[in-house]
Amino acid sequence: MEVKASLKFARIGCQKARLVADVVRGKDVNDAIRSLTFMKQKGAGLVKKLIESAVANAEDRKVIDVDNLYVKTIWVDMGPAIKRFRPRAQGRAFQVKKKISHINVILDEK
Repeated sequence: MEVKASLKFARIGCQKARLVADVVRGKDVNDAIRSLTFMKQKGAGLVKKLIESAVANAEDRKVIDVDNLYVKTIWVDMGPAIKRFRPRAQGRAFQVKKKISHINVILDEK
């Protein structure tokens, strides 16, 4: 039985979050959390909390054995960009898009 968790509107670019998601895809949950703990990237902390949330969802359902969970699928979608303006020379303004991501994870039992 699958367990899902999602993080919407995370303030990280989707390319950077996908690099972290590729590391944990297909791994055992304990191995995934252990490897994310020692990664330097900002996305590692976000994905770690998301996987822990999915494990908590599994504990709450009491249908799945939590010790046998693995990351079945994890994907990162692009969210809406926050648009800001940066002052430039001669009174001009350049647009800066601050990226947002939606991160989804599905855990399943081995």
